[in-house]
Amino acid sequence: MPQQFHGTTVLAVRHGDRTVMAADGQVTLGATIVKQSARKIRRLYQDRILAGFAGSSADSFALFARFEAKLEQYRGNLERSAVELAKDWRTDRLLRRLEAMLIVVDASATFVLSGTGDLIEPDDGIVAIGSGGTYAAAAAKALARHTDLDARTIAAEAMGIAADICIYTNASVTIEEL
Repeated sequence: MPQQFHGTTVLAVRHGDRTVMAADGQVTLGATIVKQSARKIRRLYQDRILAGFAGSSADSFALFARFEAKLEQYRGNLERSAVELAKDWRTDRLLRRLEAMLIVVDASATFVLSGTGDLIEPDDGIVAIGSGGTYAAAAAKALARHTDLDARTIAAEAMGIAADICIYTNASVTIEEL
C-alpha cells in the first residue's frame, strides 16, 4: 500500500449489496490528541459518492475541492473523475506536495487516490488508509470472509479492532452508507 499518514483510519467496505465508509474522529498534533470527533467522510455529488481522507487536514480539504470539481465536470462519473484527479496529481507541482490520501466510493466502485498520484481499485471492495488502515482492513477482510455480518456491522467492528490496536485511532467512529 502507498505511504501511510498518522492520525486517522478510514475504511471502505463493499459487501453484499451495500457500500459503507467508516472513519475515526481522532485528530492528533504530534503525540497529542487535539480533537476526538472530527468528521473525515463527506457525501458528494447528490449524496451518491462518499469520500474519506487521511493526512493533513488542509491538504485533504484542497483535494476534496478538486475532486468535487472533477465530479461536476464529469457529471458524477466516479471512475473518470478519479482518473482525471490522479493525472492532475501526478503532473501538477502543487498537488504533488499535498500530504493526503483519499478513498472514494459509489454504489459500484471503490478507489484509493494516493499522495503520489496512484489510483488503486481493490479486488475485494475492502480498503483502508491512515495509520490504523492495515488493522481495519485486515479485520474487515476476515469478517467479510468468515461471518454473515452486513457491511455496516463489518465496518463498525473492524474500526473497533483498529482503535484497540492503533494509538492514532479512536473509537469515535462515523459511518456513512450508500
